[in-house]
Amino acid sequence: MNTIPSRYNPKDTEDKWYALWQGRGLFRACPDKSKKPFSIVIPPPNVTGILHMGHALNNAIQDILIRYHRMKGHESLWMPGTDHAGIATQNVVEKAMAKEGLRRNDLGREKFIERVWQWKEQYGSAIIKQLKKLGASCDWQRVRFTMDAEYSKAVVEVFVRLFEKGLIYQGSYIINWCPRCQTALSDEEAPHHELQGNLYYLKYPYKSDPSKFVVVATTRPETMLGDTAVAVNPKDKRYKKAIGETLVLPLVNREIPIIADEMIDMKFGTGAVKVTPAHDPNDYLMGKKHRLEFVNVMSPNGKMNEQAGDYNGMDRFEARQVILEDLKEQGLLEKTEPHPLSAGHCYRCHTIIEPYLSKQWFVKMKPLAKPAIEAVKKGKIKFYPKRWTKVYLGWMENIQDWCISRQIWWGHRIPVYYCRKCLDSGNSQISNAKSQINSKLQNTKQAQGVIVSRAKPDKCPKCGSADIYQDEDVLDTWFSSWLWPFATFYWPPEAQSPELRARTEADLKYFYPTSTLVTAPEIIFFWVARMIMAGLEFMQEVPFKDVYIHGTVRDVEGKKMSKSLGNIIDPLEIIDEYGADALRFSLISITSQGQDVYLSKERFEQGRNFANKIWNASRLILMNLDPGQARADLCVFFKKEPLGVVNRWILSRFYSTLKEVQRGFSEYRFNEAANLLYSFFWHEFCDWYLEVIKADIRNTHNQVVMYKVLEKFLRALHPFMPFITEEIWHLLPGATDSIMCQSWPHIQEQVIDKKLEKEAESLFSVVTQIRNLRAQIGIALDKKVVVSVYPHTASKKKLVEEYASLVVNMAKLEALHSLSRNKRPARAISSVAEDVDIYLHSEGIVDADQEKEKLTLKIQELHKLKQAKEARLKNHDFMERAPAGVVEKEKAGLDELSGTLTRLEKMSKELT
Repeated sequence: MNTIPSRYNPKDTEDKWYALWQGRGLFRACPDKSKKPFSIVIPPPNVTGILHMGHALNNAIQDILIRYHRMKGHESLWMPGTDHAGIATQNVVEKAMAKEGLRRNDLGREKFIERVWQWKEQYGSAIIKQLKKLGASCDWQRVRFTMDAEYSKAVVEVFVRLFEKGLIYQGSYIINWCPRCQTALSDEEAPHHELQGNLYYLKYPYKSDPSKFVVVATTRPETMLGDTAVAVNPKDKRYKKAIGETLVLPLVNREIPIIADEMIDMKFGTGAVKVTPAHDPNDYLMGKKHRLEFVNVMSPNGKMNEQAGDYNGMDRFEARQVILEDLKEQGLLEKTEPHPLSAGHCYRCHTIIEPYLSKQWFVKMKPLAKPAIEAVKKGKIKFYPKRWTKVYLGWMENIQDWCISRQIWWGHRIPVYYCRKCLDSGNSQISNAKSQINSKLQNTKQAQGVIVSRAKPDKCPKCGSADIYQDEDVLDTWFSSWLWPFATFYWPPEAQSPELRARTEADLKYFYPTSTLVTAPEIIFFWVARMIMAGLEFMQEVPFKDVYIHGTVRDVEGKKMSKSLGNIIDPLEIIDEYGADALRFSLISITSQGQDVYLSKERFEQGRNFANKIWNASRLILMNLDPGQARADLCVFFKKEPLGVVNRWILSRFYSTLKEVQRGFSEYRFNEAANLLYSFFWHEFCDWYLEVIKADIRNTHNQVVMYKVLEKFLRALHPFMPFITEEIWHLLPGATDSIMCQSWPHIQEQVIDKKLEKEAESLFSVVTQIRNLRAQIGIALDKKVVVSVYPHTASKKKLVEEYASLVVNMAKLEALHSLSRNKRPARAISSVAEDVDIYLHSEGIVDADQEKEKLTLKIQELHKLKQAKEARLKNHDFMERAPAGVVEKEKAGLDELSGTLTRLEKMSKELT
């Protein structure tokens, strides 16, 4: 075994082992009746995406789960794939074309779509390659794409079924409109952000007496050009006589009525509000209720249109300023007040959205939400952390209809077709014919000239005309991804070839519902809730049993990582510098369940250092191992051989740790599982066990135990750090197959001895305190010292005396005396380990005056540090702005400093 390199280099191993795993088909999963299934569908990254730390965390967790269950003997499938990401991908391709001086309209729809597919083929697999660098053990032969031909069949099938059930309708409503992307957005795609705006008070003259006014308050004066009424609350005494009067709308001179509506908040502004039915959701409802005119003054690109009169062609915000100037000149701008407001923003380009009257396609959500609410309430789906259950139910119980049409070209074209002849002969325009499909639809009858079909019809089923064209809009990206847990298995089976149909039915029967969904909090509404609804509607079963929602990756100051802030840490750079194992372990070890992750580049040193520690310890063991000892059966060996306390202790600690690690997996507390393994290996196995047995490492008992613990530890660590564990596995005597193919270590309850563990911890605590005393007054390790101890209980006295030689050996002592009464020896410095008083005899070993002087300087230095920390924790700005994790770190540092000062001051007195 003398050929083991002295240093571990991940660059030499990671690509090698990944190629072997993939080449041997170790990631593949097929229905196997002899095994329990475990399946996960990957949250499909956007085809435009590159690996960021959020992806790294999310996929590391999934890979840990898959590798763990694979070793537990489950047939484990991790379904991979990517999302076509309609708006995002179209934006990327349009930007690339702009560099060539081209716009999508220059190419036309068909040629532009070809261009997007070319881009996808060239760049769309980048994220897949990066996931492989992370070590993701997906079944790559199953990669799906939300726009591939077979997946598209599922999308069309779902649209048709929902339409036939009366759950899809079209109508003109106020929707979220992005002027930059020029498409409708769902409420979830238009998150609100707080802004500092203004409240503008505008005067609207009475028609009967232009010298009198009604003053209205608004945050969006540019929309006044579309006003068709002013509304007041009927209970508002100030406007009792004004109801029914006519006003003249400034700048456009349109006559508008004063109406009464209980929706109006009398305390807002002046209690009178402008009503713009085409540009505000509440005004839209009032417009319908009072049969007001709908005047749209804005074009889809956010510029004012011909209805805006003199402001035609101006950008909406430019028009705002000009309108305010014109009103001011006419004496119709009474005042302006600062006013905080919440405005929706496009989730892709961050443009402020415009509430816009538009004809769109919608899904009725309440009928779909009802069974999805019940499924969670009955515990068919569990959220981790549990608090997300309340968030999910709150949203679902107040769910709104889903706007599913988008005015872009890249995506699934809506499977609605129009017969031009029927539309023309129906004595209506196309738009009127389309409006026959409305929210009241309760049957499957097609409106005249409108055909909802799984494929483009050759001719109109009503009139026989072949003059048929398809709806221009595409479906919301989430309309395809909400089908992901079952559409990835080629659902619906009946739409597939006979061979594929058989495979689909077998896969769905075995792997669906999937086991666990691992995702981020920001898509619980976009995706998680909708998948639950889709699964219950089309599969009559929930899509997954557990939902684990991890936190957001932030920088060390608590800010979300973004290019604009310049605080991004590139996971690929970390992998290149530290290795994938270091990245994975470091991320997981600091990610508490459901909590955000505060990350700095230095954090990854922990994972790298751990990998080096594992390598060095493994090298020590294997270079001193008699290969024949590796063949021993541990259970038989444990029963037959009179193992010493240290060997029995390390075996007990390993299986106790393993038990807690398994609990961590079952409760989705991956950081606890990772840190348990870290602490066991570094602090117990290396710092204590190997250190104790090193002088007698060739002893048979030590040989068997150290090897067996190492071998089983590697298996337990494999899900977290797959590459280094595979590399070391192949250095073990007789190792042939991959560590991936090994079973998870079985817990040997008969080996666990909690009483022994507690006794050993007491002994180690004594040794630690002796070492600390030596270090604090600078006694070299090779200098033997005398220590006296006074155990306060008979049981502890017996323990210390029984294992005195062990303490002497580990603490490098000349002698250890057990005192019968607690009398401090002369010139001794002291410490305490639980209920054992410890006295290190310093006379003749250290210069008391010199050491006291050193301690005094150290104490002064620490007092300054303590004062600085206390001042920081008393600083109001720091406590308000610093992330909770940073504050806790400061408090813990202060506590540690206080403890150190107490010990040093006590020691200084003892040297007198």
